[in-house]
Amino acid sequence: MSSNGNSRKTFLKKIGAASLAVTGAPFLAGMGKRNSEIINLKPYSKKIYSSNDRIQIALIGAGWMGQVDAQVAARYDGAEIVAACDLYDARLDRCKELFGDDIFTTRDYRECIERDDIDAVIVATSDHWHDTITIDALRAGKAVYCEKPMVQTIEEGHSVIGAEKETGLPLIIGSQGTSSLSQQKAVELYREGAIGELNYVEAYIDRFSHMGAWQYSIPPSASPQNIDWDTYLKDTADIPFDAKRFFRYRNYKDYGTGIPGDLFVHLLSELHNITGSMGPNKIAAMGGLRFWDDGRDVPDIMLGMFEYPDTEAHPAFNLTLRSNFTDGSGGGRHVRLVGSEGEMVLAGGTIILRQSKLPERPGMSINNFSEEVQREYAEYYKKEFPEQKDEIIEPSVFEYRTPEGFNSRYEHFLNFYDAIRNGTKLLQDGEFGLRAAAPALACNISQERGEIIHWDPKSMKII
Repeated sequence: MSSNGNSRKTFLKKIGAASLAVTGAPFLAGMGKRNSEIINLKPYSKKIYSSNDRIQIALIGAGWMGQVDAQVAARYDGAEIVAACDLYDARLDRCKELFGDDIFTTRDYRECIERDDIDAVIVATSDHWHDTITIDALRAGKAVYCEKPMVQTIEEGHSVIGAEKETGLPLIIGSQGTSSLSQQKAVELYREGAIGELNYVEAYIDRFSHMGAWQYSIPPSASPQNIDWDTYLKDTADIPFDAKRFFRYRNYKDYGTGIPGDLFVHLLSELHNITGSMGPNKIAAMGGLRFWDDGRDVPDIMLGMFEYPDTEAHPAFNLTLRSNFTDGSGGGRHVRLVGSEGEMVLAGGTIILRQSKLPERPGMSINNFSEEVQREYAEYYKKEFPEQKDEIIEPSVFEYRTPEGFNSRYEHFLNFYDAIRNGTKLLQDGEFGLRAAAPALACNISQERGEIIHWDPKSMKII
């Protein structure tokens, strides 16, 4: 039996019935055969909202990610982008092109959160502004969709959670992968004991492109005349205008969180969602600048190792994370959970479940004994481990695929809207967000100090 009280036999019985219903074909097949299934999508009931009943949203931070969020958010019939804030004038012009000339635009986020016609905000600024804007927006009575990582430093996370609890308003963190159908199916499979007892997880996000390595485009006309540089700096070092630091903020510790904050946090969010984990208790990381020597002060390759303690939700297990920005194989993404009876691999909206079973008879290693002792042991083995009767050979590989057109970011916003309208539980509230962000940010600390970080997953503090 696995730690969550479900056995592989129970899983096979359930999935066998499901497969028969879906395919109409016999479930039992030869070892190594693959059973493939489209993950079912539960349709949402559509409702027409009046203009007075729509959720009106302000976009704060209108860079590439912010504009993607806003465009997806506006697809929902009951939501509308009515304001945008950014420190670069051309981005505000672009928002008018996307959402109409009537939207309110400003360089000062406070002008958005002070408006009575704003119900919610999307915070998609550089990381060093996340905590301040999120807290101010919550205290101004606005629900918040905050891009990951929730905060730039671990300490800031507790202040954000405090404001969330103080106001009682919805705060969702924008690591949208947890809203994917493959994630939902992975949660189901894990809880059914499909891979037995979890013992190891490995995951990576590798890249092989200029954009993937954060070498974002910089307009030649960018200047202090069309960018509010002083506001951007916030409480960091007062330095002359540097377009690289504005448009490629992820490359700098002052404004971003490096690979862990940008990418590890996605992998940790998905793992914690599947397992119900509160987080690791030991964190170690190594990395360096191997290729993208473009002035950045963060690594372009990072490796993280984590130890998770035994809890009611899961057994003790180990995790390794990796991100390489010069992956000559072409890059890719992969999450692999390994258990005592199989593995589950998530990649590209697909789950591959492979199952194995240790033979009940352990085998013999007796050739180095004398012939007399070999005979003695063979008799003992025959009595202790009698031969098993022939069994039906079950399928060993299952594939679950996401239907075309599914958008996990859209589903993430639906969860946010349901929380605003109906008080529905959020998939990623502030506490969830910090439990994913903090171990990621601790990787930066470990890599810089060359130390193992000891973490208390319950209090969410470094020991």
